[in-house]
Amino acid sequence: MKFQLAINMERVHPDIEMGEVAHHTLEMVQMADAGGFDIVWAAEHHALEMTIAPNPFQILTWWAAHTSRIRLGTAVVVAPYWHPINLAGEAALLDLYSGGRLEFGIGSGAYQREFDRMFPGLPQNESWKYMQEMLPVVKALWQGDYAHEGEYWKFPLATSVPKPIQQPHPPIWVAARAPITYDYAVKNQCNILSWPLTRPMSEVETYLGRLQSALEDNPGQERPIFAAMRHTCVYDREEDWMVPVEAAMRQLGQFENLFKNMGGVNNGFPAMIDLATIENRDEYNPQMLHENLMFGTPKEVIAKLKIYDELGVDHFTYYASLGLGLKEQKRSMELFVRDVIPEFGNP
Repeated sequence: MKFQLAINMERVHPDIEMGEVAHHTLEMVQMADAGGFDIVWAAEHHALEMTIAPNPFQILTWWAAHTSRIRLGTAVVVAPYWHPINLAGEAALLDLYSGGRLEFGIGSGAYQREFDRMFPGLPQNESWKYMQEMLPVVKALWQGDYAHEGEYWKFPLATSVPKPIQQPHPPIWVAARAPITYDYAVKNQCNILSWPLTRPMSEVETYLGRLQSALEDNPGQERPIFAAMRHTCVYDREEDWMVPVEAAMRQLGQFENLFKNMGGVNNGFPAMIDLATIENRDEYNPQMLHENLMFGTPKEVIAKLKIYDELGVDHFTYYASLGLGLKEQKRSMELFVRDVIPEFGNP
């Protein structure tokens, strides 16, 4: 099993200096680069301090200049917010600057709040249609001159300038939860980014089952790489288990606010809603979070990861951004690199 890092520049309150956050994030990426992680992912979000990522390509270009081997992925560019020519060129330019290290992740977006600002009038649950039109267009532009007459974009003959170094194109990933997306990924040779949120291991098994069904429905297609992401924190002492749980609960209260478009965002900082008042409150029980998320001492985390490995998860995505203190984040990364990764045959 290989390892990926997903990390955001995040501020949980205004007293935290933006420069400190930026420096910390780069240090975490450099630790992952030196420590044997395969890919690092940058998100795309807008007007939110908890995920400071208005352009993932700009973030990845910065990381590329300060790393040597780790691959650089978008997780994910939000298709409806882009024009295909712009997206193809930006992605190819990063591939050029990084010496062919781009992993191209594309998706349909998560928060209705963002759509209300970035693409007013588009329901989030309709945005997958834009992603499915966008991807083949970008691939065609990477190959050469192409004109497009689609439902959402129309343009005369054009091409991507520059072209990506990796041919025929960089590896492509899609964020997948629904069966229709697994089917699309298999048909179009896309790797899978999955996120079981705070749900039990059975959720991972469900996603792997959807992948298997898609492969059976599309005979002859190669199995894509399957990655599963979890909030991750490794700590020295078992009695510290509530430190990441409390941080996760604060951040997940903000996520619930955004997922359900409940408002309460002040100057870019989402309010935390009371998790005890929501229908899915059981997903945020502290003991359950400790059990389901990748929280624990090195020994505990190794045992959890071996379950993923045995299930057939190809890559585990270490999600470092959970509102945890910067000191605790760095200690977690140190322990993961030193004690956990070697148990899986990696450097």
